[in-house]
Amino acid sequence: MGKQYDLIIIGAGPGGYVAAKKAAKLGMSVVIIDKGEVGGTCINRGCIPTKALIHTATLYRDMVECGKFGLFAEKVGFDLRKIYEYKDLSIAKMRCELEREFSELGITSVKGTATVQSDRRVRVALPDGGTEYFSGKYTLIATGAKARMVDIPGMDLPGVMTSEELLTAERSRYRSLLILGGGVIGIELATVFNALGGEVTIVEVSDRLLPNMDREFSDTLEEILANRGIGIHKESILEEVSKKGNGLSCRYVCHGKNQEAQVDAVLVSVGRTANTEGLFDADVPIRMENGRIVVDDFFETNISGVYAVGDVIGGIQLAHVASAQATYVVERMNDVPPSVIVEMVPSCLFVPISIVPSCLYTDPEIASVGLTEEEARKKGVPIRCGRYVMDVNGQSIISKEERGVIKILFAADSDVILGAQLMCPRATDMIGELATAIANGLTSAQLMYAMRAHPTYNEAISCAVENSR
Repeated sequence: MGKQYDLIIIGAGPGGYVAAKKAAKLGMSVVIIDKGEVGGTCINRGCIPTKALIHTATLYRDMVECGKFGLFAEKVGFDLRKIYEYKDLSIAKMRCELEREFSELGITSVKGTATVQSDRRVRVALPDGGTEYFSGKYTLIATGAKARMVDIPGMDLPGVMTSEELLTAERSRYRSLLILGGGVIGIELATVFNALGGEVTIVEVSDRLLPNMDREFSDTLEEILANRGIGIHKESILEEVSKKGNGLSCRYVCHGKNQEAQVDAVLVSVGRTANTEGLFDADVPIRMENGRIVVDDFFETNISGVYAVGDVIGGIQLAHVASAQATYVVERMNDVPPSVIVEMVPSCLFVPISIVPSCLYTDPEIASVGLTEEEARKKGVPIRCGRYVMDVNGQSIISKEERGVIKILFAADSDVILGAQLMCPRATDMIGELATAIANGLTSAQLMYAMRAHPTYNEAISCAVENSR
């Protein structure tokens, strides 16, 4: 029969560990299983190590460029080994805190490879070769996704890697790096290695970087990155990677013309695929589609009592989305009114509006929530757009920021906020205010009720709202 729990969770990333803590606080007995360290990709091989490296690289560039503030620093340099030690310590601290919470809440954590059987029991292959079995009233799958590779010659060569491999390496100093993919992960890592003195080239198949972002923002970011010396090749296809000397030769086609780049390494950043390998026995009739687990509106699979959340079900692949879905599922299991929503339909529209913040930790930061102007036009939604350029913002002037803009969209008739896009320092923190405004259906008038302190980047929100009226 196996050990009995109210909830078995497979995957200890932001979907799994949030579900475990929520369930334990609601009185459920919980076991959480992961073949790796607790924290999943986000803490160990994704969000946290990436942001640690971005923080370090930004500080380094600020020191190098401190002359614009009347400061002078001689022999500015960096020790890559110590940078990676700092990254690893940041990961370890978060993991340690998570393990402490598990212990305090009575959550059982098991390291091993979990497989769901036809009788709904979960079989776990342990690292020592042993096997354990678990049974539960509910099973929640939160195994996330893994980096996707592309099927072109040379992908198996040393020096060709995904972001997970790059972020778990002991140290990775490359004089030159080609990044395949101009999405969030690729651009964030491009800024890191560029700031640390590397020659970085981005090859992107689309006609712009960050295809899902407001075009003005992606165009502005491209200009900033190009000015920093990052090579950007859009509408380009990487066709082959081959060994050449101590490095790699990359052959790609850009606007119909053959190009070649000699680099030390290639980072493949072309998206992620659901992590379901070995997750179910062959006779388990789980419904899947394009490699992802199919769930209903309540995140339940076609097998009663088995739920799935996060990247493994596709959709918006962000850590905070997995956490929100996990919270929702556990609350439903316990007949608790839901405390989170990921989209809404404003009373003035029939179009669902996402209230999931999307953040890019470049310099300047970029954050977005709700509709963009392009999406509003495609959906036929009449809007008013308030826009404010950060050039005259006090904090932007003080910190000598390169470029910045804030855009806030309102329904043309009802004045309800429908979306916001920010490009400025602290944008990833400021977006929370606007996500809350969308969730509560606030109008431009209501957004102006509260004063915003001066001088702050945040006061620019008031300027953008005022510009819309």
